[in-house]
Amino acid sequence: MCVLVEVIKKMKMTSKPKMSMQHNSSQNYLEENLRGIISTMVAQFLQKLTYEEVQTTVKELFDFAEKCKSLKLHESPLECSYQLMTIFLEHICNNQGMVDEHVFSDCCNINNTVRLKCFLLYRKDDAGHSDIFQILNPEHICEVDKENQASVKEKYIYETSRKHPFLYAPTILTMSACYETAVQSCCQEENKTECFQIKLEPIRKYIREMSLRHHHLCEIGIKFNHKVAKSVELVLLTKKQLRANFSEIAKLAVDTKNLHQTCCEGNAIACAFGRSQLMNDICSKQAILSSKIISCCTLPVPFRGECIINSENDDKPDLSSLQLSRFTEDRFVCKQFTDKQDDFLQEFLYEYARRHSELALPVILRVASLYQNLLGKCCKIEDPSQCYSHGKEMFQGMVSESHERVKNNCDLHEKLGANNFHDRLIVLYTKKAPQLSAQELITFTKSMAAATTRCCSLSDEQQFVCMEDAAKLILGVLCRRHDAEPINVGVGHCCDDSYAFRKPCFDDLQVDGTYISPPLPCDQIISLKENLCKAQEEEFQMEKQKLLSNIVKQKPHATEMQLQSITVDFTHLVKKCCRAEKSEMCFQEEESKLIEKCQSLLGGKLCQKMSTQDLC
Repeated sequence: MCVLVEVIKKMKMTSKPKMSMQHNSSQNYLEENLRGIISTMVAQFLQKLTYEEVQTTVKELFDFAEKCKSLKLHESPLECSYQLMTIFLEHICNNQGMVDEHVFSDCCNINNTVRLKCFLLYRKDDAGHSDIFQILNPEHICEVDKENQASVKEKYIYETSRKHPFLYAPTILTMSACYETAVQSCCQEENKTECFQIKLEPIRKYIREMSLRHHHLCEIGIKFNHKVAKSVELVLLTKKQLRANFSEIAKLAVDTKNLHQTCCEGNAIACAFGRSQLMNDICSKQAILSSKIISCCTLPVPFRGECIINSENDDKPDLSSLQLSRFTEDRFVCKQFTDKQDDFLQEFLYEYARRHSELALPVILRVASLYQNLLGKCCKIEDPSQCYSHGKEMFQGMVSESHERVKNNCDLHEKLGANNFHDRLIVLYTKKAPQLSAQELITFTKSMAAATTRCCSLSDEQQFVCMEDAAKLILGVLCRRHDAEPINVGVGHCCDDSYAFRKPCFDDLQVDGTYISPPLPCDQIISLKENLCKAQEEEFQMEKQKLLSNIVKQKPHATEMQLQSITVDFTHLVKKCCRAEKSEMCFQEEESKLIEKCQSLLGGKLCQKMSTQDLC
């Protein structure tokens, strides 16, 4: 993010203020970046194409796309962009090589109305593509940049687009400008490699984070109804723009929700133009929306949008004269709830979010869900006001419960330490989702453990927001894995039942009693090899955690002491044998002992011969 700020500062100094508020800035932006936008669309849909193949397809589409540039302001480029999308999909279906390589034949056999949805199902995050930050030689980058700056930027757009097919086109274009700036700066340095590492790493991190967030927003739009998607946007916008009135926020929430839908459908031109228009609209109302976006609105497209999205929450206004109690004490609450339920609940969400902007999005949505259920029950009885008057205490109870879960998590992390805490997560989630491979469980829990380490180092209030925000994204990844290949009924329920209560649902999910593990002998579970002596700490931990996960799959009700006994012995034996003169012989001897202990734990025949019969 810091490199984005650096570039934004530079753009402030070099940009012309008149660009920022002109109505036709979106049109100018579309004209200047049309090729890059089309490249993004092609690479995101056709992830297996080479750079040269993508450029060929872009060239074939460009003639039609040029017409979009010549439209007058009252003629929407959006309509033109949808026509281009139809032509693009038809182009793919008419190219048998593309169809075969990407397995699109089923999509091409259906009509245009559902064809796009079919194509979208084939987009894969990080689909085995090499990271551009690792594969390119700094000297080579500088040489190419010197000869043709456009080529460097275009290749960056291509690599980023196919690696992150859910990342919105405006963000890719913004970061391509950041990348271009970093390249030009580093190519002037003597130690180019070090410069690239320093300047490109923040860009890579920002892209990965935004790609995850964009994919998450797309999932919300697909999995849950439009009311949930609108509620998410309403809370996020309210927290950021605390001075804005309800009608402004409600309109922006609808516009933003619709923009997300457009971007999630892969229409890069419509996404880029729509984002630009939305940011123009926000900047035209900056005085009544937020004091924190003033400097952002002086920037040209697309930096303006990225700046506004990453701006701080506005300063909290004095809301003492507008008590939230009207939602729990007014005798006409049920009439408002019955007459215009959606509008009334959205207004409650807005008012609650304004007063509790320190709370995370999922927690505010839980409170709103609690309020809806409360009114649904209270408004059916004779004295509803007496019933819903307890709402305020119930809201606080919901927040306290969520806070307590995070606090307990952080306390456990502090008690166990980072590695042992990760081991605990391996055990818990292997029980909840034993159908996942050991490697998948390690990768998933690694993200959770890293988030816990990061968040628990913050103040109490920041811990709470940080953990809830991280959990919603990480669990979103797990739920998308479930959508692609169902894991089990419990995971499916937590993923699909309620977006707001997804984290508490997973927290409370118990052992999957329906799972029957395929028999896995201990000599296949345990593998002590001499190469463990050369392994880095992370590789060693991974081997230990694979062992742990596989044992839990075989014996989900094993006690903590039993599991710890195996992992402690594993660690001790590796250290012992790596110090031995004849490491290979040591591993062979000690492995057999650990296998016996494993068999004992899993109820093998050797249990009776072992002195540690308490493991059986």
